Amino acid sequence: MAKVTLPPFEYPVAYCIAGVDEVGRGPLVGDVVTAAVILDPDNPIDGLADSKKLSEKKRQLLAEEIKAKAIAWCIGRATPEEIDTLNILHATMLAMQRAVQGLSVEPDHVLVDGNRTPSFYGESGKIASQPVVKGDARVTEISAASIIAKVARDDEMIALDKCYPQYGFASHKGYPTKLHLEKIVEHGVLDCYRKSFKPVAAVLNNEGNS
Repeated sequence: MAKVTLPPFEYPVAYCIAGVDEVGRGPLVGDVVTAAVILDPDNPIDGLADSKKLSEKKRQLLAEEIKAKAIAWCIGRATPEEIDTLNILHATMLAMQRAVQGLSVEPDHVLVDGNRTPSFYGESGKIASQPVVKGDARVTEISAASIIAKVARDDEMIALDKCYPQYGFASHKGYPTKLHLEKIVEHGVLDCYRKSFKPVAAVLNNEGNS
């Protein structure tokens, strides 16, 4: 199958643009993490790209550079309890809103990775926003957001691994790998799991029937 090349993104006419992306919709455990970033056009950052296409070391270095050079950045999140209550889509939208609301500078326009965007509001009212398909590869602000969100969530999984090394969180980062599913069956469901997700719900159901 031929590789599809997306056209360059045409930026909206706006003075201050924030990019937003999420990490962690698929894992069975932990928060869904989002980030909002406003880059400084006078202080460019080389090497920004989709976080998934960068090495762990490169992501970590870029995350520190983004935080140092950006006009503003903020991490937003939604908890496993909110994910179970709202569903993962609505919880992700909530986390994106929290990231934008937490920015120290209010943007004029928000670009969101994907095919949908929540509504954003600031002191001056509703903030213009638009979704950008494959935005993490086409829009530098979204690339920056994807990097710091990914590093933040991975760091949380590494910290969780230190508390519960028997689950292997540092290796699978909470995603439903074969090893992870085996560990849940063997060791049980922790409070930080998303109990509405089918693999976790299945283990809980089996525990209740045993």
